[in-house]
Order: sequence, then structure tokens, then C-alpha cells
Amino acid sequence: MPATAPARPALSPVAGDGSVAAAVAAWHDWLTSERRASAHTLEAYGRDLRAFLAFLTVHLGAPPSLADLCNLALGDFRAFLAARAGAGLVASSRARNLAAVRGFFRFLERNGLGANPAVRLLRTPKLGKSVPKALRVEEALASVDTVGDLSDEPWVAARDRALLLLLYGCGLRIGEALALNRRDAPQSDSLIVSGKGGKQRLVPILPVVRDAISAYLAACPFPGDGAAALFVGVRGGRLDPAVVQRQMRRLRVALGLPEAATPHALRHSFATHLLADGGDLRTIQELLGHASLSTTQRYTDVDAARLAAVHRRAHPRARK
Repeated sequence: MPATAPARPALSPVAGDGSVAAAVAAWHDWLTSERRASAHTLEAYGRDLRAFLAFLTVHLGAPPSLADLCNLALGDFRAFLAARAGAGLVASSRARNLAAVRGFFRFLERNGLGANPAVRLLRTPKLGKSVPKALRVEEALASVDTVGDLSDEPWVAARDRALLLLLYGCGLRIGEALALNRRDAPQSDSLIVSGKGGKQRLVPILPVVRDAISAYLAACPFPGDGAAALFVGVRGGRLDPAVVQRQMRRLRVALGLPEAATPHALRHSFATHLLADGGDLRTIQELLGHASLSTTQRYTDVDAARLAAVHRRAHPRARK
């Protein structure tokens, strides 16, 4: 069955007149078909734009028209961001709000629906530097070795071990791993992964990961052709990310792991441990599928923090 297209964002009661509603719908369609935005991005941007239009309805005293949007002053945009801050939104959420609003106004201008130069004068809320949360090597290995003990079904145990090995051994996002089909199961020393925006990358596969996936498929009671999901739930459908997240919560209890021990933490651990063992940033960027090297460079902060801690513990002048 073909995948269902993401629903358009709700347009009423705050989307303004018909021209605004039509522009919002066209923007959503463009994000879907041209930008190939993920369902998560579509939902987030739609929510952000609805919040902006709802604010303007109160701020202007009526739902805005396209003419109203084009006549907004810099102070109107700043008032929206101030209102979002007053509602308790952190800087990263306000930055995404602004990105959605800017994107919508760029769409309007490109399509001859209107323009407002004031939106380009806004400063993005300053973000604190986000340092990825990684597990220690022994914690990551214990997670992979122990997850199978959480299930009484041998094939489920094999599935969970193969999946966690794939996340930690190859640095995949959980969504990338769960989107794999049986035809994608590695037969050699590499795997083609479809990442954000449909961009594909070649990822090396460790023999232990390949063997774990083969063992899981041999034990799986649900047959399927090449188009069937690689990782399936107990009813045979594609495995839900919530199931993986639940298993990681159980591992946190069983192994005394920190709250940061999530499926995504295994991807962070993959990158951090490679860097700590001498991997270069460019290679890690390719392996992770990051579009920008600056995203990968966050991992240098993790390793710098580790080195600083070792230095403080080991240097004679640090001892009291």
C-alpha cells in the first residue's frame, strides 16, 4: 500500500482570508513535493505558522490577509517572538518558529503573492551550543549485549540486538534504520541508507552487524519479499520507534544508564567514539549523513570535555 501523504496543516479558524488559506496550502504542497520535507518537519512548520497567524489575529484584531502580512513592521515580528518567549518557548523553538515564518514569506515572494522585507531584518534567537549526549563505550556495548535479555521471544531478542548494533555500529538514525526494507539487508561490507531529504549515503557494515541482521532474519517468523519491512513488530508490521524507545527505557533501569540513554544516543556514541579513537571529522560527517561539517563539529566539544576531565584527574598540579 502506498504511503499516505502528510495532511495539510489545519487552516481555520486563524488562517485569515481565503488568499492566506490558499497560500498556506500551496506552501505545504511545495514543502512536500519540491523540498521533500519529512512528516516531522511538515508538522512542526505547520504548527509554527498556525501559531504565527493566531498571534496576528489577536495582535491585529482580525485574521490577517495577504496585504496585512506584507504590511507587517519589524516590531510586529518582534512582538510575535516576544510572545513566544513569554509563553515559555526556549530559544531553539523560537528559532524554528522564525525559520518557518521566514520560509513562508520567501515562498510568497517567489510566487508573486507578496513580499515583506522586514522579516529578513529579524535576528535569529541566540542558541546555546548543543553538545550531543553520548554513552560511554562500556555503556553502549552493555546496551547491545543486554537488550536481548529483555524479551522472552528469541526472534524479538535477535531483532533488538541487530537493531541496536545497527544504530551503534553504523551511526544510523532510528528512522533510517526502521525505514529499511528486506532488500536493503546487507549482503556485503556496506549498506545504502536514505537519510534526510531522501539523500542516500554508503555506510560501511561491520561483520558483527551483518551477522546479527542475518541471524534475526533467519529467526523472524514473518516472511516477506524485498519490499517488506526489515525490522517488524510482533504482529508483522513495520516496527514502531516507540517500541525501541521503550526497550531503551528498560535498559536504563536494568543497567543503571543515564536518562540520556536513548536510541539516538547510540548514534551520538558512534560518532563520539570514532572521533575519540582518531576518526577525522570529514569521514564522520559522511558516515552520519550531515549536510554541514559544522553539525559534526559539535562532537569535538564532547571529546574536548572528555580530555579536559582526564587532564584534571591525571595532572599532578590538579591534585590537592
